[in-house]
Amino acid sequence: MNTLAVKSGASAAQHALRTRFEAALRAIAGPAAGFALFVLVWQVIAMLVPDIPTPSATWAAARELFADPFHDNGPNDMGIGWNVLASLERVAKGFGLAALLGIPAGFAIGRFKTLNAMLSPVIALLRPVSPLAWLPLGLLLFRGADPAAVWAIFICSIWPMIINTADGVARVPQDYLNVSRVLKLSEWKVFTKILLPSVLPHVLTGVRLSISTAWLVIVAAEMLTGGTGIGFWLWDEWNNLVVEHIIIAIFIIGIVGLSLEWVLVRIAKRFTYAEE
Repeated sequence: MNTLAVKSGASAAQHALRTRFEAALRAIAGPAAGFALFVLVWQVIAMLVPDIPTPSATWAAARELFADPFHDNGPNDMGIGWNVLASLERVAKGFGLAALLGIPAGFAIGRFKTLNAMLSPVIALLRPVSPLAWLPLGLLLFRGADPAAVWAIFICSIWPMIINTADGVARVPQDYLNVSRVLKLSEWKVFTKILLPSVLPHVLTGVRLSISTAWLVIVAAEMLTGGTGIGFWLWDEWNNLVVEHIIIAIFIIGIVGLSLEWVLVRIAKRFTYAEE
């Protein structure tokens, strides 16, 4: 009997090990195969369209570009690192301001029906407006390209935060709020003990949508406003017909956007509210 138990345990361990190995293999082989297919399609397109650089030519240009990413030879000749940092700084300012105002506004709109009735039509009217349509107004108000770009980031980031937060508050079970009234909890206790734990997943969804939108918008805004930034750098390389750098910029934009979302989600999970 002991022998059978040992064999059964060994078989279960082997099965678990094989399962983990297969899962790890799929996690590595799947993306590797996808990227290999992507590079193959890219190579075929480059062979059919001579103006498109090959993967090898783009890789060589990237190695040269990242050999000194923080050189500074004047406003029109700055390394790719400085341009990415300039874009991230604008995103941080606009996104941070949107979070500072949008999340509390979402809680208030979801909590108070009168406020919801007043502001919901205004939000519904302004939300579909393209963020770039706000850019000329920002230039008029702030008289500068940099604050106008931050304004565009702010205006595109605030709506997902407000809407998702307000929707989360509205979904809190009414029984919870009834209990809070019976216990005569203060508004602060209602917020910290009932609303925040229930609404946090909705807030995080709004934050993730906002950061993705903010990074998309800053690239387009910088193309229009000029100065420094990854969007301006991409447009400048197009004017110089350096197609390899355009493709590199596309990869950089994708990698930075993915990294921003990942970091933000990790930070949010680290500080997830937990009842004591």
